[in-house]
Amino acid sequence: MLERVRQFLADDEVGTVGIYGMGGVGKTTLLKIINNEFLTRSHHFDVVIWVVVSKEFVADKIQRAVGARLGLPWEESEGHEQRAQKIYRLMRRKKFLLLLDDVWEGIDLLKVGIPVPEKTNKCKVIFTARSLHVCTGMNAHQKLRVEFLGEEDSWKLFCENVGEKGILDSETIRAYAETVVRKCGGLPLALITIGKAMANKETEEEWNYDNLETDALRSCFLYCSLFPEDYSVEKELLIEYWIGEGFLGSSHTSYVYDQGHALIGSLKVACLLETGEERTQVKMHDVVRSFALWIASECELSNRFLVEASTGLTEAPRADNWKHALRISLFDNGITTLAEIPECPRLSTLLLQWNSGLNKISNAFFQSMPALRVLDLSFTSLREIPASISELVELRHLDLSGTKITSLPKELGGLTKLQHLDLQRTHSLRIIPREAISGLLQLRILNVYYSYGVWEQQDNEVGFADLQCLKHLTTLGITIDELNTLKRLYSFSGLLKVIQYLYIIQCDGLFYLQLSLNSSFGERLRRLSINNCYNLQYLQVDEEAGQKWLPSLEVVALHGLPNLETVWKNPVTRESLQNLRSVNIWHCRRLRNVSWVIQLPKLEVIYLMYCKEMEEVVSRSGIAGEDSKAFQSLRTLSIRDLPKLRSITPWELAFPSLESIAVIDCPNLKQLSIKTHNTSALPTVYGNKEWWDGLEWNEASSETAFVPHFMPI
Repeated sequence: MLERVRQFLADDEVGTVGIYGMGGVGKTTLLKIINNEFLTRSHHFDVVIWVVVSKEFVADKIQRAVGARLGLPWEESEGHEQRAQKIYRLMRRKKFLLLLDDVWEGIDLLKVGIPVPEKTNKCKVIFTARSLHVCTGMNAHQKLRVEFLGEEDSWKLFCENVGEKGILDSETIRAYAETVVRKCGGLPLALITIGKAMANKETEEEWNYDNLETDALRSCFLYCSLFPEDYSVEKELLIEYWIGEGFLGSSHTSYVYDQGHALIGSLKVACLLETGEERTQVKMHDVVRSFALWIASECELSNRFLVEASTGLTEAPRADNWKHALRISLFDNGITTLAEIPECPRLSTLLLQWNSGLNKISNAFFQSMPALRVLDLSFTSLREIPASISELVELRHLDLSGTKITSLPKELGGLTKLQHLDLQRTHSLRIIPREAISGLLQLRILNVYYSYGVWEQQDNEVGFADLQCLKHLTTLGITIDELNTLKRLYSFSGLLKVIQYLYIIQCDGLFYLQLSLNSSFGERLRRLSINNCYNLQYLQVDEEAGQKWLPSLEVVALHGLPNLETVWKNPVTRESLQNLRSVNIWHCRRLRNVSWVIQLPKLEVIYLMYCKEMEEVVSRSGIAGEDSKAFQSLRTLSIRDLPKLRSITPWELAFPSLESIAVIDCPNLKQLSIKTHNTSALPTVYGNKEWWDGLEWNEASSETAFVPHFMPI
């Protein structure tokens, strides 16, 4: 099969190739092999682009992936046609190979900006799909069907992955194994996954029903089937769901999170979960997901899962279908109204997030869900929450982030078992009654990051004293929009020590931000965002903090700070800011360099934009000397509209992890400062052709090495 694809790639008469077959037969594996071959050897294509298409937002996904590969900025204000025109103008000049995985319906390539592959342009499109019908809709010149394995080959592949053949000598275990193999239906991925998961299980009990070692692990595995096919979910969010469900015990210590990460690790080792699009995410392959639902049905749980995630629903399933459900996922659909009043006496999880048009829930909707523990309404268009939410007496986890709510109902305060309340990015939230928060005595996590900021301005609204009375609070995300509010916050030491997400906006008169580790303010801080504080000149940490200051900080975002002269007043060393991964600085016109970033061992992303006075990213005078350990983790460097920028670093560095560097409107930057000793690991460089032609190189071989990695924009 692979050899046939290679033949088609060499045949100018073949522009589009469709690889089709049942989910799990190995289509994606075949496409990945092709992609990897082009990553590791020279070839005649100008650009090779990989896109996972799936069912939803097809045009967006293709345009995002292609645009990123071409170095085009993604502008939310642009429509599909505008983006298509920009992409087409670049793609028509390139000899490209486009690899599209998991196509569900015919795609008009021209409408997304992709020139049609043909003999004259020698471009190629190879895609995978589940049906011949899709191949026809894509006008494939050649169609390849990936077949199921036969019975003998299926058994052989399964046994190879089980490992210890002696296990199957038991008649009882062999009977279970043969049943499993039949259920796999000749699908290689299913046989490999289940075989590895069953490896070294030696007793009948382990083979009977399922292979997972504990009730918690079994429950966590099945829970992952609630998400859409191939959906990447943040590990941290998944663990919070599991805590809400009670899978991980009732402790509020870090042990619970360690337990959650250990369970995810166990599921990954068993090949039941895999790394998602980002290293902080995991996902479940669609075949494994189907197996999770099959395992549930074998245990007579089939009527307890109602899963219609990303299926294109415009209306919710009828209320009588909800009655026996233990968990319901209607994640990512087009539902606009929940008008019925379902009776769900056993329902413990309800996932309704990313129904972006959902703007109305009937007042009595929640009155018959006495066992509900996890409710996610995030990124819907809800403007108010029904008062019947007070009936959810068992609720532990409530996510309202990204909604359009303007006030919290005071009835929320009756949810005495609530542990996690997420209100981040609720930009319209203006009213939080004291009664809505003061009764939440079990609350562990309260996140009001990029949200409500009018603290203590009305007598009947929540204040810092009310938050400090929440004795179990371990994580606080908060927004501050006035200098006096920030000053008052400093007097609440109990809150300062639990702040993990801090957003400060438009604080006139704030000349410097003091992070005091004496009061533990900053010790647990993970995200710091400061916007439009026009007087701010620097950030400072107490000298008593020593070298290891802000040990938990992961993200710094500084936007619209015209008087910022330096970011940190303190000297930055290898021991400080040890976990900082992302630095994002925009519109800080007096900033001349950010030399301190060279000290950050885990830094992955740098965005520097619209800083008119910036002359260097790293200054020679700002560091002791050349450092072979510098930027070991950096993956992305994006710089834009830095008209005075002359250099990135004073010396050429290896940048061993760098994947992409984008340079836009930086006319005085004449050198890249990147060593070329390993040409196979060089980053993709995006920039204007005129700028590229004006670059200066220490050696001609350096320019030659970089030429295949340059993408004009």
